[in-house]
Amino acid sequence: MHNFYGLLLFVIFGMLALFFGRYFRNVKNLKASLVQVSKSFQELDAQAKLILQTDLELNKTQEALDKRLNGLDALHKISRLISTTLIEDEIFHRLNQPFLIELGFEKFLILTFQNNGPFTVRVDFGFPRNEVAPLGKTFNSKPQILQPVKQGKIISSLSAPKDIKDIFTGILSVRQFIATPILSQKNVLGIILAGNQSESYTMTEGDEEVIAILADQIGHSLANARLFEQVFRSSQELERKVQDRTKELTSALEEVKRISKTKSDFISAVSHELRTPLTSIKGYASILITGKVGAVPDKVRERLEKINKHTDNLVGLINNLLDISRIESGRVEMKFLEHDIPSIIANVQDLLTPQLRDKNIQFTTAFDDALPNVFMDAGQIERVFINLINNAIKFTPISGTITAKVTHDSRKVTVGIADTGIGIKEEDIKKLFTEFYRVENEINQNVKGTGLGLALVKKIVEAHGGQIWVTSTVSVGTCFYFTLPTGPKTSTPEA
Repeated sequence: MHNFYGLLLFVIFGMLALFFGRYFRNVKNLKASLVQVSKSFQELDAQAKLILQTDLELNKTQEALDKRLNGLDALHKISRLISTTLIEDEIFHRLNQPFLIELGFEKFLILTFQNNGPFTVRVDFGFPRNEVAPLGKTFNSKPQILQPVKQGKIISSLSAPKDIKDIFTGILSVRQFIATPILSQKNVLGIILAGNQSESYTMTEGDEEVIAILADQIGHSLANARLFEQVFRSSQELERKVQDRTKELTSALEEVKRISKTKSDFISAVSHELRTPLTSIKGYASILITGKVGAVPDKVRERLEKINKHTDNLVGLINNLLDISRIESGRVEMKFLEHDIPSIIANVQDLLTPQLRDKNIQFTTAFDDALPNVFMDAGQIERVFINLINNAIKFTPISGTITAKVTHDSRKVTVGIADTGIGIKEEDIKKLFTEFYRVENEINQNVKGTGLGLALVKKIVEAHGGQIWVTSTVSVGTCFYFTLPTGPKTSTPEA
């Protein structure tokens, strides 16, 4: 019996031992699993914290990026607006509040100045209306505050020393600020002041860049506007001077016309008054020379012939003066008909043959083929040829050559009378066609003349719508050129 109970107890204790052994092994395994789970939770917690921190940083970066993009978009809009005007006041008018708010600042103040003069507030928002004027006075009364910015330096709450930072934050009533110069070709035209009062706002270097870009855009627009204003004022001043000068010239021209008319009227009147006594003098001299009033001694006859000759010269002078006066005033009736120039030259050559023969001068011609007829007053143009060829004979030495050349194009005929004479100095050429002007040379000293021939020639050529000029080389020769239009011209009626 005792063996039975002992065996039973042994079995029970064995079963208990087996149970508790398994129990403690399970507990140990559970503890190990608990440690592993705890370690995994710690790792997950660390990763969650890292993810949260990364997410916060990404959100912060995204906010900064969004802010930067908004600022750049606002800058683009502002640039497009202010770059399309050249009026300074309009530039600041277009810098309105919505665009500036998009830059991310609560307060804005834009000041300008010229030639180191006082500051002028051009743009403001975020400030109470009653504080804007005092702000301008503050900066003008304490120019040293903005002196570094006027010298081209950017000041902001990111980098400014505490004392400078306190000054700006106190004046502007902000926690963070930026003060940026408005530059144009290294000249400071103004200053931008931007700031924020919000504690949640964090200023970055990107904000400085945005305001610097805005300042650069405003600087370029201001420079263009001021340059345009300067050019516009210069243009107005030039226009005013031109108008004044035009009035002066018009007045002077009217005075010249008045004087010219007075001169012409005077010449005409005096010439007419001189003609009558000259006619009488010539008439009486001619009667005396014929001996109709008695015998005339040879010495007296010689002097009467001189009187007659000089009277003819005076009559010629008066006629030339009258012709010049009449042509100038339009009182000469010119009959414009078709004529060929070679025949006129042939007539003049025939008329002046004795003078040509006396000096053994060879007269030659050179004409273009198919020369057109020219509408002209043949009598007046013949006078032109007589004067020019006579001059050529006068200044061409014995056995010289005179050539009449005629060329043409679709609009005009060009005539040249060239000689192998003594030539004309450059300084005398400019005065040749002036009334009463005579070149000082040996020939003119020995041969009398009026100095009206070339002046008359010029008036006749210009009355035909042509031009006249001369080229010359001393000791080589001279060539007078003049043109005549080939088209018809209406006759000028006598006044």
